[in-house]
Amino acid sequence: MKDGPDIALVASLLGDPARANMLTALMAGQALTAGELAREAGVTAQTASGHLARLEAGGLIVGRRQGRHAYFALSGHDVAEVLEALTGLAARTGPKEPALRRARVCYDHLAGDLGVALLDGLISSGMLLDDETLTLTPAGETRMAGLGIDTAALRKARRPVCKRCLDWSVRRSHLAGSLGAALLQRIYALGWGQRVEGSRIVAFTPAGLAAFEAAFGPLPQAA
Repeated sequence: MKDGPDIALVASLLGDPARANMLTALMAGQALTAGELAREAGVTAQTASGHLARLEAGGLIVGRRQGRHAYFALSGHDVAEVLEALTGLAARTGPKEPALRRARVCYDHLAGDLGVALLDGLISSGMLLDDETLTLTPAGETRMAGLGIDTAALRKARRPVCKRCLDWSVRRSHLAGSLGAALLQRIYALGWGQRVEGSRIVAFTPAGLAAFEAAFGPLPQAA
């Protein structure tokens, strides 16, 4: 018998259409109830309960009770990154909806055209070194402080500060890690853009796009 992680077990959990729909719904980074996930999967509550139990046992989701409801979320950003990459293999032409291609949430960081532009801008402006770990430079530290991001606190987190995540629509990397998550939260807090209710789309205001471009460099042209 081959030693090492059981890839086939994880693949079997991801391979069921209902479970795949549930996991995709959780890619927006929010916890959802069992009933909401049943509707996303198009299955009965009883069937959803079985699927959720398997996903939780397999370590892909975590559940918690709050009052009368059970809520479920992805177990971590690493699960989201695997799902993002697999989505790219499953849909090689990228998302059909232009707004989803333009800017969307990938678990807790910005993805799509603007997510890739963000990483490109940080590298081209010298705020990130384009090395294996995407090292934040002194100029980057200063710029993040100006945006209200405490990079010292980010370094205390268990996850990497900067990490590449393969974007499934652009086929290039966007910025993940604790810095990617912090930047998306600042985009929300500054009013540059907000996540569209019930969707992974991040809708930017015209003023927000202008501020984004001023901060990180030229924007890609909208399709």
